[in-house]
Parts: sequence; C-alpha cells; structure tokens
Amino acid sequence: MRQRIVFMLFLLAASPLMWSQAVTLTPDQIIALTPQWEGPRFPDGRPNTPDRLLERLKNISLEEAWGILRNEGYNNQYEGDWKVMWPSQPMVGRAVTAQYMPLRPEWDNLIREQGKKDGRIGNTNSWPIDVLKNGDIYIADSYGKIIDGTLIGDNLGNSIYAHSMNGVIFYGSVRDWEGLSKIEGFNAWVKGYDPSYIQQMMLASINNPIRIGRATVLPGDVILAKEGGIIAIPPHLLEKVVITSEFIALRDQFGHQRLREGKYTPGQIDAQWSDEIKKDFIAWLDANPDKIPMTRAELDAFMKDRTW
Repeated sequence: MRQRIVFMLFLLAASPLMWSQAVTLTPDQIIALTPQWEGPRFPDGRPNTPDRLLERLKNISLEEAWGILRNEGYNNQYEGDWKVMWPSQPMVGRAVTAQYMPLRPEWDNLIREQGKKDGRIGNTNSWPIDVLKNGDIYIADSYGKIIDGTLIGDNLGNSIYAHSMNGVIFYGSVRDWEGLSKIEGFNAWVKGYDPSYIQQMMLASINNPIRIGRATVLPGDVILAKEGGIIAIPPHLLEKVVITSEFIALRDQFGHQRLREGKYTPGQIDAQWSDEIKKDFIAWLDANPDKIPMTRAELDAFMKDRTW
C-alpha cells in the first residue's frame, strides 16, 4: 500500500514536461505498480515469474485461465479476434508493453530527444526490441491501425526473436508477413497485415500499462496466447492459474475414465464428490503418476486446501 501511495504522489507531483519526455517507467515505479508480486524481479522492475510455470502454462486452456481470473475479480484480461501466424502453436511469456499513438510532432520530438539522452538508437518502433529478454513477449497497443500502421517487418521480426525467443502481439498490424513466417519459432497475433510502412505514428511509452482491446495489460503480466485469443495474467496469480487448471484437467481425466467404465453416474461426477470418489481419485493419481504435471508436493498442498 505504501508503494502504491508513493507512486500516485509521484504522478501528481511530476511536471507535464517531464511526463511528455518520459519513455519508460523506472524500476521503482514498476514495483509500485505490481505490489502483489513478492518474488524476484528483473533490473527494470518487472516480475521475474518462474520459467517452469511459463512452460506449463502452454497446456492451459483459455477458458480455464479466464474462469480462474474472473473468480479473482479480474474481468478484463482477455482479447480475441486475432490474425494468428501459427494458430496451432501457443505462445507464453512476460509482457514488455509499448504504447503507440497518432503522431503529435512536439511530443514525438520530446520523446526522441529523451531517447537520445537515454542512449536509444534507431527509429522509435525499434526501441522496445532493445528492452526484450529471453522469455519476453513484445505486446503493443497501436490503436488498431492497419494501413501505415505496420510496427515491424521481417528485419525487426528477426531481431525480436533473437532477443526474446518469442513473437509479438500487436493491436495493429505488421508488414512482410511472408518474411516473418520464415523466422523459425516466431509467432504473431495481430489485427491485420498491410504492405505499407509505418507513418504518422509515434511511440508514447515502453513498459507502461496499456489497453489491448478489452484487456488491460501491465508490464510483466504473463501472456497466454492461443488460437482463440490472448489472456494477460497478473504475475501474482500465475501459480494459482496453472495449478488450479492442472488440477481441473486431472479431475476431468479421472471423471471421464470412470464414466466410460460405468463406475459412476454423470450425476455423481458432476456433483460434490463423495468420500468414496475422493479416495478413488487419490488411488488413481497414485497409479498414474505420469499424468500429473505438477510435483506431488504441489498437488497434495493444493488438495489439502480445496473443498473439491
């Protein structure tokens, strides 16, 4: 709470000129923006969520993740209706956010001047790429602009993949779709494609909160991107989303098997489980350790606190 108050006071005290020049939040500001994360952080302040959970997240459905977030009060974390380069290949990673706006010359000049002072090089749409680390996802709000709104082509796409080993999510467009598709391992969620190049746009910020359609995304959010859309998961809820979803999948496997065997009725499986079914489920887990995606200690701790 103290961090959040300090952050808000800083915003109120900051001069308009300073904020017109700012390119990115400071590490302290990002920490204040994500106070519920208690784990390690990157030097830029973003939560350093565990790779082991990111890898397991790939197997979680959008519906399961969405339902858990809704139960936690996060109702605005999903956006659908994308053009996806490789729909069968899910993408997960930590968000590096970027905000683009229609060009306003005097503000754009201030951003560029500050960028020079910060040692940034190249055009502004390449600056977020320099921030990327392995496991990041470059996610940008370019306000749905398609024609003359292409944030990257295949040259920048190769650089993005080299930095992050991941792809992009743009609420806007890209060019060189064919060239981008030849970058092995690269994937893209965009609102459109156009052969034009970027014009009359400006970079407003890096690693600030952004809007992606109906979703609010903070720097360091964990992104789950699949054919049906993308979900931005607050870092402090990642473990809960993963383990709860994995447990639900285990319950479903067990229930489906027992229904096929005719051991229980649909009413028994769909209702609150009896002690008999719970014991049978635990015995099934013991007999099928290869089906358990989490550690047994994680599973036992989760079941201990669950009402089933």
